Amino acid sequence: MDPDDFIQSDETKDEAEGYLTGQLLIAMPAMRDPRFTRTVIYMCAHNDQGAMGLVINRLVGSIKFADLLEELELESAPVDASHYPTIHFGGPVETGRGFVLHSDDYLRDDSMPLEDGLALTATVDILRDIALGSGPRRAILALGYAGWGPGQLDGELQENSWLSVESDPDLLFGAALDDKWDRALAKLGISASLLSTDAGHA
Repeated sequence: MDPDDFIQSDETKDEAEGYLTGQLLIAMPAMRDPRFTRTVIYMCAHNDQGAMGLVINRLVGSIKFADLLEELELESAPVDASHYPTIHFGGPVETGRGFVLHSDDYLRDDSMPLEDGLALTATVDILRDIALGSGPRRAILALGYAGWGPGQLDGELQENSWLSVESDPDLLFGAALDDKWDRALAKLGISASLLSTDAGHA
């Protein structure tokens, strides 16, 4: 499974009605897979070939961006490293592979334009540029991704495992991870306390 297979070209976007590309996927309280409990996932692609997204509200242990730069032997600018992104658990697939979801003020030949002024880049070059202060204005660095085969996510949606809502930059890139799930539900006018594990099955 390769994310490149799911990212839609401009020619296919017109056929994307009914799919969730560019939206946020919100795990329902009844989510059985502990890897996705209370997760919010930005959907980079969703089409008849499958789906690919990045978890935006869970970090990877204690790994720091500076540690990653050192491991990859990348130089950094001699400035405050506060602009460095935190490293997210993007999902359980290919956890050794890095993806940067970012604002499209930064685009290179290998960047994939997404919805609503966003892009996805998965090369070392963007990490170097971020370290040197010439990267995108806003970015999330994720290790791994969430992937679904053809029709798999559609089946999970029918089983009420997920809700979906329009994305917004503040929720997507905001630093406060602990309340992203609640805030995503609030965009739908839903309080987590009102959701039972049987929601949607009545």
